[in-house]
Parts: sequence; C-alpha cells; structure tokens
Amino acid sequence: MSLRSLIRGLSSGLWPLALGLLPGCDMNQTPGATLAIVNARVWTADSARPWADAIAINGDTIVAVGTSAEVRKMGAARVIDARGGMVTPGFIDAHVHFITGGFRLSSVQLRDARTPDEFVRRIREFAATVPAGTWITGGDWDHERWGGALPSRQWIDSVTPDHPVWVNRLDGHMALANGAALRAAGVTATTRDVAGGAIVRDAGGEPTGILKDNAQSLVDRVVPEPPPVLQDRALDTAMTHVASHGVTSVHNMGSWSDLPIFERARAAGRLKTRIYAAVPLSSWERLRDTVAARGTGDAWIRIGALKGFVDGSLGSHTAAFLEPFTDAPADRGLFVNTPEDLYQWTSGADKAGLHVMIHAIGDRAIRTQLDTYERVARENGPRDRRFRIEHAQHLAPADIPRFGALGVIASMQPYHAIDDGRWADRVIGPERAKATYAFRSLQDAGATLAFGSDWFVAPPTPLEGIYAAVTRRTLDDRNPGGWVPEQKITVEEALRAYTTGSAFASFEEARKGMLKRGMLADLVLIDKDLTTIAPETIRDARVMLTVAGGRVAFERQ
Repeated sequence: MSLRSLIRGLSSGLWPLALGLLPGCDMNQTPGATLAIVNARVWTADSARPWADAIAINGDTIVAVGTSAEVRKMGAARVIDARGGMVTPGFIDAHVHFITGGFRLSSVQLRDARTPDEFVRRIREFAATVPAGTWITGGDWDHERWGGALPSRQWIDSVTPDHPVWVNRLDGHMALANGAALRAAGVTATTRDVAGGAIVRDAGGEPTGILKDNAQSLVDRVVPEPPPVLQDRALDTAMTHVASHGVTSVHNMGSWSDLPIFERARAAGRLKTRIYAAVPLSSWERLRDTVAARGTGDAWIRIGALKGFVDGSLGSHTAAFLEPFTDAPADRGLFVNTPEDLYQWTSGADKAGLHVMIHAIGDRAIRTQLDTYERVARENGPRDRRFRIEHAQHLAPADIPRFGALGVIASMQPYHAIDDGRWADRVIGPERAKATYAFRSLQDAGATLAFGSDWFVAPPTPLEGIYAAVTRRTLDDRNPGGWVPEQKITVEEALRAYTTGSAFASFEEARKGMLKRGMLADLVLIDKDLTTIAPETIRDARVMLTVAGGRVAFERQ
C-alpha cells in the first residue's frame, strides 16, 4: 500500500474495520474484557459522548465506554476502581527527541544549576564518576539562571583535564566544548565559521567553547556513537519515564540511526510507547524509497514523516526575526537552511506523499515556512498533507490566521511558555511577546493545536504542559495572573491538543486520541479531575495508571 493510500484510509476511518470492529455495536454485543476501570470521570474527547464513568478493554482495543454498572456486568479479568479519578485518552507527545531524552536521564544534570560555580562543580563531580577519556555530554544548562553570561571552556578545563566535555544548552541550539573536545574536533582560531551557525570567539579570536546551531556539527562528528546495548537501555529508560507521566505515544524528531533501536525493541516485544518516527527532511528521497519498499509500519512504529529546520532558538539568539532582538539591536538571528533548500525538500517530499514538519521559532522563520507551504500546496495540488510548523513560538500577528486558512498544524510545547516567559520580554520586548506562544489566537483562527514537550529540552510531563497552557504562570512565579494572559486556553482545549490534536497531526485520529469503542486501548488515570480543580493546582495532579495497547505501562503503588 502506498503512503498516499494509507493516509486516505486513515482519514476515511478504515482503521476500525481493519481491526475487525463493526460499526453500530451496542453494549450487549460487546465481547468480554481483560481490563475495566469503573467509578471514574472518563473524559473521552468524543464530542458525541464527552463524559462517561467507566471503560472496558479487551486485548488492545476499547470495547465499551459507559456506566460502571454496565461495565461491571462484562466480568473483566481485572477491575480497577478509580475512586473518582479522571480517565483521559493516553497523552500523545507530538515533539520529542526520544533516545536523547533517555540518555539525558543518566548524564550530568545542569538544567537547574543556578550559578557558574555550581555549573563547574557538577561537571567536576560527574567527571570523577566516569573513566578517563569518557566523553561527558548532555547537561541541558540554562545560562539565564545565573544572569545570562555564556559559559566558556576556561570555566571547566582545569576540572576536566582527562575528559572531553560537550554539554548543550537546554534548547539544543548551542553547546559548550572544553579544550579537550575542541582539540579532538580540530577547532582552533583558524577554523572557519559554519553557514547557519556560529563559533563564539574571545577578543583574541580564540574559540570560547560555545558553538551555535550548525557549528555544533564540528564537535558532533567526533563524539563516539554509544554501543547498541546503551542505545537500547536509553530507549527503555525513556519509555518508562514518559509512561509515568501518562504518555502513550510520541512523535520522535530524530535520525535514521534511531530506527534500528526502535525496531529492536519492537522485535523483542519491549515497546510500551507508540512511536511516529521522523527523519531529516533533506533525506526525503531515502524515506520515499524506504516507504515504497517496506511500507509505513504498524500501530507501534510508523515512518513517513520528515523534520526540517528554518532557524535556531530564542535562548541562543539564533531564532530568525523580522526585526532585531531588543537586547541585541544588530542581530536578527539566522536561517539554519536556505529558503530555497527548504522549498526544494518540502516540494519533493510532498510530491512523494510524505509528511513534512518544520522547526520555525522566530516570526521571520515562521513566515518563510508558511510561504513555502502555501507555494508547495498551490503547485502540487490538493491533498490531505497536514503540514506542521514545530514550535510556532513567536508569531507576527498577520500570520496567525494563515495557520487555519492553510491547514497548517501548530505543533507547540506549552512548557516553553512558562520557561521562556521569565526572560523573553528582555530579548524581544513586550509588544512582540503578545503574539508569543499564541495558543488562544491560533485556536480562534481555526488552527489545529498539537501539544508536546520537546523533551530533552523540556520535561515530558503533559500535566505541566496543560498547567502551562491554562495558567501561563512562569516558573519563577512572577506572573501569577499569567504571562500574556490573553493567550490562555481552557483545560479541555489543552487536553484535546495532547490527544485528538496530536493524533490528527500524525494521521492517526481514526484509531487513537479518543476513548471510544473500537479505538486503541491507550489511556491514563489521573488522581484528580483536571476540569474541576483550581487551574494553579493542575501541575500537582498525579498520574496513577497508564495503559498502552491494553497493557499496563505504569501503575503508581
């Protein structure tokens, strides 16, 4: 089956029939159940029946959604009393870097380092725990926590004489190399700058150790590849971690090297997270040929998606803006790829029936990619293409209606709003901030919102994401009424963005993202009804149970 045929089938609702489910079945015709949850507040995401109080599963399929009395009569092998807790569809994280996230859980932890001294101390202490010569990677540091000064190799060279260090800022758009890592990569004062990136240099022209965006490739290419056993462990760690937060599916923004890791887990029966695996946009011809030879996969692993980049990030001052940064009047950011390359790749991939999703953060980057999408759709003709813009963070107001008009999905990560909101006004000014993380405006413009985390950049915690979208209270608690409060959305709107919206964003709305008879049995039980508690307490709610494919992936003891 071609990808285009598959997409047409998904869109026309053929998946329930493919699973052997007949429309119009009533409760009395329902087969037995292997698992049931009763006495719950079941939010189904189904507009025809948004609420119920019980659900039954047989194998990997939902077989009943109704009352507790009805479900109890089915005699399920296991019955869970939710005690008034909330059941929702399993959360679908529409933007993760899954393998990297798994590795980050065991790397040096720098995200919450609040001073340069603490940053150095943590690296020194971690270096003491690993053999000499071991590369120290990850980190996820945030220089805004200590006032905005970028770290340099001089900070850490004396405490890491025997270890190459290559630790990234939490957004992944710049990283710090120590002297050993720079030597291994051959980066010196004479190294030329890289298009779409930057080597930060001191007054004498020497590299400080900070490399931005495409310049990171100079060091990336010499970092040793982890062995398969560690790759598999990273995936298992990642799946366990996200399951504890109610995530049953992810859209992985990864590389070709991720696919064998996923496939090994699938063959071994270890998968407990469904994966929609994107590969680099520039490799669209390889993906076209792979799909033609092997198809797009199954309900656990699917391919067919491509991820590209227009620009960098706000925190690294590499997001591309129409006007200069407020705190750097000579700088408007940069393009990681040229608009012409992005057009050629997008057009070719779209003609091949593949799914294109592009990272664009600054308003100039977003406008450029919207223009590209509009041009490609006009030239290639009508089809169900579901173009996506990943992040869609800093919008020019005139471009907001274009998302709905063009059918472009806004794949957004609400946690970023309460993180960046601590300092974004200083970088882009309060006027541009009014259209930053514009959940409300995009929703009202008819755009589909698909929510995710961008893990490893931010934690893969949908409850915190819902809290962020609903309250917009920044992490420093300096905006109790919400940062840019007019962009708040409701709890149910945020829930839809994590369920039906993200399912739609991967052409899977006919089989998941909703609790309805015949859908895949992916769900989460939360200890509180998010729609009735005070919004500021949403992040304190706890996931009690996560079920993926009818199997318990996480259960809180």
